[in-house]
Amino acid sequence: MTQQINWKMWIFAVFLPFIFVCPLLRAVEIAKIAQYSVLELTFEGPAQSPKDVPARDIDFWVRFRHENGSPEYKIHGFWDGDGKGGTSGGVFKIRFCPTKPGRWNLVEVYSNKQKLNGQKQGQSVTAVVWHGLPARENTARMAVPHPGFWIIDPDSPGCRWYMRSDGSHQYIFGNTHYTFLSGYQSGNKPSGNDITADIAGNAKYFKKLRFSLYGGRYVNPQAKPFFDNDGHLSDSGDNSHRPNPRWFGQRADLAVRTAWEHDLIADLILCGPDTKESRSVLRAGNNDGDPTPYLKYIAACYGSYPNVWICLCNEFNIKEPKYSEKQIARFGQIIRQYLPYPTPLSVHTVPRTLWPGKFDELEGWNDHQIIQKKIRNLPDAADAIQRTWRNPDGKGPRNKPTINDELSYEGKGDKHTENDTIESHLGAFLGGGYGTTGEKPGSKLGQYFKGCFNPVEHTAADNLKYLRETIDKNVTFWKMTPDLSIFSNLRPTFRGLARAGREYVLGTNKPHKNIVANLPGGTWTIKRYDIIGKKQKTMSESARGNFKFDSPGRRAVMFHFKRN
Repeated sequence: MTQQINWKMWIFAVFLPFIFVCPLLRAVEIAKIAQYSVLELTFEGPAQSPKDVPARDIDFWVRFRHENGSPEYKIHGFWDGDGKGGTSGGVFKIRFCPTKPGRWNLVEVYSNKQKLNGQKQGQSVTAVVWHGLPARENTARMAVPHPGFWIIDPDSPGCRWYMRSDGSHQYIFGNTHYTFLSGYQSGNKPSGNDITADIAGNAKYFKKLRFSLYGGRYVNPQAKPFFDNDGHLSDSGDNSHRPNPRWFGQRADLAVRTAWEHDLIADLILCGPDTKESRSVLRAGNNDGDPTPYLKYIAACYGSYPNVWICLCNEFNIKEPKYSEKQIARFGQIIRQYLPYPTPLSVHTVPRTLWPGKFDELEGWNDHQIIQKKIRNLPDAADAIQRTWRNPDGKGPRNKPTINDELSYEGKGDKHTENDTIESHLGAFLGGGYGTTGEKPGSKLGQYFKGCFNPVEHTAADNLKYLRETIDKNVTFWKMTPDLSIFSNLRPTFRGLARAGREYVLGTNKPHKNIVANLPGGTWTIKRYDIIGKKQKTMSESARGNFKFDSPGRRAVMFHFKRN
């Protein structure tokens, strides 16, 4: 009898702790979110005011580790005022993006401030695949699984093309709204734009929107991105070590988050575009020339968003203050150490050099090269991309994606017509790269600065959408490289892409008769796409051998050959 009592007491003693501990273990889970969504965690830290410099003086980061032990991400935090748009308070935040389903443990929380150090450590977040998330917990508007980050496809020819974390591929045409975050335009007048509406409008037509994080030429008289040493609002980039949480929270955060919801790339320009104040961000004149606090702040705020790309500076070496290639490479290396994920990173260059060869001699920091060359026609647009990638005057191919981010601004400002813009973007694709446009009715005027996206004014937008969607639906472009070898009797202005023996694309911009496609073995389906007219025609579903055809008298026509 005594032995039975002791045995029962032993069982009770062993399992008693679990009765109390299990609820605690369950309480450790602080959130359930979808894979590739962004979770924002709030921490209570020391109170800060506009006269303090938390971006520089407070070190705060966490480590999230997947339950399987890998991957692990070190993510830096940032000060967010009172967390409600106020510019004083002790709210600090961490933004985390889970890259695989399962439990993610907050294994370390570090800060040089005692109040933050260790806070929430030991808690966890559960990530689920998108279709497994209950509707009430699905705060995003996307109906399909998010494809994740943009990374170079290592299997694409010459690493020319991007892929997504889930292995999918989408082709990219971009648009430009340099200063739309300020809400102001020429004449110190409100532009009337709506950040959310501009993002949503662009997402219907484009895959990328490039914009500055500041007002630049058209500053907002009431709202400013920085504080000065006395805690007053400032537009000067020399105060970049003192970011204003209200500006970034109500403007940049809104743009980036909305773009994520629409799977639109938010290409953030950190320096510029063209005024001395907006270009002083990397100079950091009031922080002894060290932009590290600001670069860390940007990485903390936006480096966890799968849709964010970063451009360090617009036209880095032709406007004051100018930066050298060595300086830009150093800035790139600084921000890379704070970016937790594979965020695309580059810098905007100048027309005469395309991508400067000096960058090739420095330690690597960028994952793609940006060029600026405004072009009206197909062959020159293709050749600019291909020449940048090939690097004929340097050490050989650069083996990275190439983007012409000022390929064609439609309007009287650059005297580019709608058809100029359409033809040149087809050329960028055929050169093995990507292109970006804008609407420019005059110098520093129009949608390319103020936003207010309107496809009725930017008339090439619907054609670029048609071309991009045609590519995505029909062309395995990520397996293709510039090549015209199967074609004969071509005009010198035609360009093409090839996946040897499997698939070919030919782009034409002038009428020409009796073009010959010397098709490899098998039967082929051949389609013609008139990009300006937005029309398609199936030319054959069983072509063989030498297939003869004519190009029409249209400026942007794409022929697609695919083996059955």
